[in-house]
Amino acid sequence: MTQYGFHFDNSRCTGCRTCQFACMDYKDLSRESSPRRIYDYEGGEWEVAEDGSATCSVFSYHVSLGCQHCDHPACVAVCPTKAMHKDPETGLVSVDASKCIGCGYCAMNCPYNVPKVDKTVGHTVKCDGCADRIAEGKRPICVEACPLRALDFGEVKELKEKYHNTVRGIAPMPDPSITSPNIYISNSDDAQVTGDTTGFVSNAEEVK
Repeated sequence: MTQYGFHFDNSRCTGCRTCQFACMDYKDLSRESSPRRIYDYEGGEWEVAEDGSATCSVFSYHVSLGCQHCDHPACVAVCPTKAMHKDPETGLVSVDASKCIGCGYCAMNCPYNVPKVDKTVGHTVKCDGCADRIAEGKRPICVEACPLRALDFGEVKELKEKYHNTVRGIAPMPDPSITSPNIYISNSDDAQVTGDTTGFVSNAEEVK
């Protein structure tokens, strides 16, 4: 099976939300149902030494997250109707709207907060990697829209060859061992490890 995934260059992302807006426009979704969200993560403090000098350890960065098309997707595991499924040819995770009953189990169990039950259409919506565009030889709309080229997409084996010294997660993302996400991240100098407790999501209301 071919497995597709994303690359995210954390050092390039400015948190402009262009990827999110492009996704919403292409999929005709509301902000509440947007499957791509931008997390603003920041923290740090002033440390005063015995001689009275102060050192600042403040950090701030942005994380653009859609579906990670995990090897072991939690959303698929709990779906009672098999509407949520992983494509055997591409590894992309999507929802079959004709089978979805809008129970929300996928939304409750995804550690990345990606699936959203859209009550206006009566079923879950989520990032499917723009499977229709991939079938046409194009890239996902979020990747095409990013003005800083912070996002890339392709076969996982090609991403590994193209980008070196990547990690599968940074704060505030969950530990990658939970679902084995297919995302490869090039860190910024400010990036904190998953599980970090020194920072916080400063736009929590926006991404909930």
